[in-house]
Amino acid sequence: MKKILSVGLLLFSCLIFAAEDSLYNFSWLDKDKEIYVLQNRKFRKDGNFYIGGTLGRSVSGAYIDSYEFTLNAGYFFTEDWGFELSFVKADGETNKTHDAVNAQGSVAFFRKLDTVNTFTVYWSPFYSKINTFNQIFYFDWMFGLGFANINTLDNRKEFPTSGRSDELVEESGTGLTWASTWRFYITKNWSTRIDFRAIHLNADIAIEDEDDTEKKWFNYYNINLGLNYSF
Repeated sequence: MKKILSVGLLLFSCLIFAAEDSLYNFSWLDKDKEIYVLQNRKFRKDGNFYIGGTLGRSVSGAYIDSYEFTLNAGYFFTEDWGFELSFVKADGETNKTHDAVNAQGSVAFFRKLDTVNTFTVYWSPFYSKINTFNQIFYFDWMFGLGFANINTLDNRKEFPTSGRSDELVEESGTGLTWASTWRFYITKNWSTRIDFRAIHLNADIAIEDEDDTEKKWFNYYNINLGLNYSF
């Protein structure tokens, strides 16, 4: 019975959000006392400007294996809310799946990222610390949502029935981006970051001819690892 009660109290406590200024009245302990729950935040983002960079790889795309280099700059105007500007340069090559489709006499259409500029609003609701190997590691878990200006390259010129070309077509569009970011603090100024980022673009897909197209959502997912420096 004690084990069941312990598990129940643990699950209930996980549902409680405790800010630094949260005040709780634990009447079941002592009706005359108030207890403040302090998070003891060591590394703060409020009013901090930061720059950084990441390297990553695509975890989506049936016909393209892509790698990314990203430059980031951002600012947090509170501990919970901030924004970030980023520039992404991607480098992708066709993979074995693309070659296998082409070997069957078909054409595998692809639209790969070239460069992306994003504006993302970040919400940082989770701050935590891990005590392991006699060291305490502090980190934030943040969520971002924003807009992206996306430049892509596609192979629609491979589709004409005559005069096929390997030349890629450049095209620009506006899409959506979201991210889940973990920031692990090393010092007051330096931190590492792990990003899971998604970019969504509604653009043309070639069907049988380069002039015969229809709209489709292209979804790009990437995992990036990098560093930040805060001022």
